[in-house]
Amino acid sequence: MFKKLAITIISVFLIAFNANAGSDNELTLNKDQPKEIKDCFEKLNRVTFSFNQSLDKAIIKPIAKGYRKLPDQVQKGTENVVNNLSNLITIPNNVLQGDIKLALINTGRLVVNTTVGILGTIDVANKMGFPKYEKEDYGQTLGAWGVGPGCYLVLPVLGPSNLRDTAGSFANVMGGDPWYNASSHGNNEFLSERIYLTSKALSGISFRSNNIESLDNLEKNSIDFYASVRSLYTQDRENKIKNNQRGNIEVLYKNEEDWEEIDSQ
Repeated sequence: MFKKLAITIISVFLIAFNANAGSDNELTLNKDQPKEIKDCFEKLNRVTFSFNQSLDKAIIKPIAKGYRKLPDQVQKGTENVVNNLSNLITIPNNVLQGDIKLALINTGRLVVNTTVGILGTIDVANKMGFPKYEKEDYGQTLGAWGVGPGCYLVLPVLGPSNLRDTAGSFANVMGGDPWYNASSHGNNEFLSERIYLTSKALSGISFRSNNIESLDNLEKNSIDFYASVRSLYTQDRENKIKNNQRGNIEVLYKNEEDWEEIDSQ
């Protein structure tokens, strides 16, 4: 029982962390100022943010830098695998948002890349008429349904979130993630909780690796790094939800120079 509870909590944290990444494992950003942010727990959030920064500099960032030293083919293959697995969450959220066409496209991507693409290590689906779209999650679906973000949160280890997105993350381990469901009930070397957590950890490392310079630039150009990250996270999530509502799922990632714009918002 305790083991199950621990796995559930860790999984929620890992999923929440990965929810911050766009379809190319990069943060999305535009220059529009986000709506007013409800930072109900700012004092506690800032303490947690400081702890996360120390942890990132001591452990997570060095691991991400080490990951970058791996051959490009290994990094790309790993990213392709975790992106392929993310379709298992994206597809049901496409359906919940009423976008059956995208659900079918992403299902096609999942089938083609898992088979022809050798368990997702090679993205061959794009060349076969199944283009790559933005990832979806239950937090985005709740937002598309009109649920507000609620209070801004900084989660230990994982960083920025809000009440809506944290609730959406719980949906994954409560039955909304087929990969978690299969792994948690598996008991072999190919399907187990350990494999599931490893895949989520690799996704998080890949995300951090792809955003080293971007986050460094943001910190360097910020008077208040905490406020800048808060603004960035809110923009990123609003962009994803608005894109869904417009039926436009293209990534909005801009040049790294745009990170400086956050400081004035």
